[in-house]
Amino acid sequence: MLTQIKGLHHVTSLASNAQANNAFFTEAMGLRRVKKTVNFDAPDVYHLYYGDALGTPGSVMTYFPFPNAARGKRGVGEVSRTAFAVPRGSLDHWATRLGSSAATQVAKDTYFGAPRLTFSGPDGDDFALIEVQDDRTPWTEGGIDPDLAVRGFHSASMRLADDGATAEVLRFMGYEVGEKDGASQRFVMPDGNGADSIDIETIPGAQAARQGAGSVHHIAFAVEDRAAQLEVRKALLDTGHQVTPVIDRDYFWAIYFRTPGGVLFEVATNEPGFDVDEDTAHLGEALKLPDQHAHLRERLEATLEPID
Repeated sequence: MLTQIKGLHHVTSLASNAQANNAFFTEAMGLRRVKKTVNFDAPDVYHLYYGDALGTPGSVMTYFPFPNAARGKRGVGEVSRTAFAVPRGSLDHWATRLGSSAATQVAKDTYFGAPRLTFSGPDGDDFALIEVQDDRTPWTEGGIDPDLAVRGFHSASMRLADDGATAEVLRFMGYEVGEKDGASQRFVMPDGNGADSIDIETIPGAQAARQGAGSVHHIAFAVEDRAAQLEVRKALLDTGHQVTPVIDRDYFWAIYFRTPGGVLFEVATNEPGFDVDEDTAHLGEALKLPDQHAHLRERLEATLEPID
């Protein structure tokens, strides 16, 4: 069993409009845009990162906004919902706030014994806010009282046709089997970074998901540094997983592998961080380009959709 993984690092999804996506996360959700860059493989598309003040691993929601992308189709084989931690007693505030934003289907319920607010984002993305005791420091300049603001991720849910093989992968990664709530089984990372839980909802015979706007592209798990990442990569290879070489993503190093249930997993380093090319006071303000796309700056600045 691995001991290097410390919880979630980031979740990356697809969107259809950069401006609407940016407005929702910085205004409605009160998160900080910590990086404005481009997709390494498609530089005509932004890669936007939102999180706490520094983009701490376990707090960062990222997006590839492909202009006018068609909506994804919900089903099995995908990350079905991303949940954020908020302070106890804050859901009434959030219900009102989200109800007057681009969010839809805002509803309260109880999940694994905790009060929860579920809602959909601008592209039909499924999210939740979960009331918990969480001592992580929120972004304090997002227009939301710090006593109410998002602390970071709480958990992510996967919807699978069969949970057996993916559950085995999670246990190998260091997750422990927790409680059940209906068709959902929780897996918990002991002594994690606060973004500690993965839930698997099993729906045998359901149709397969189709990725599009509003779909999660991949989910990333955090390791401290490159040495830990190499240990994880070797262990995954030794157990038969097909794992990519280490890829430099400028703000972290990444490896990827596809799980038996169909979800793309990434293991990302906490180093070097989002302040490697910007002062912490100005994170996410300038368009930052990977070295291989630096020669495209003039064209990209002229053609990428302006965002505030």
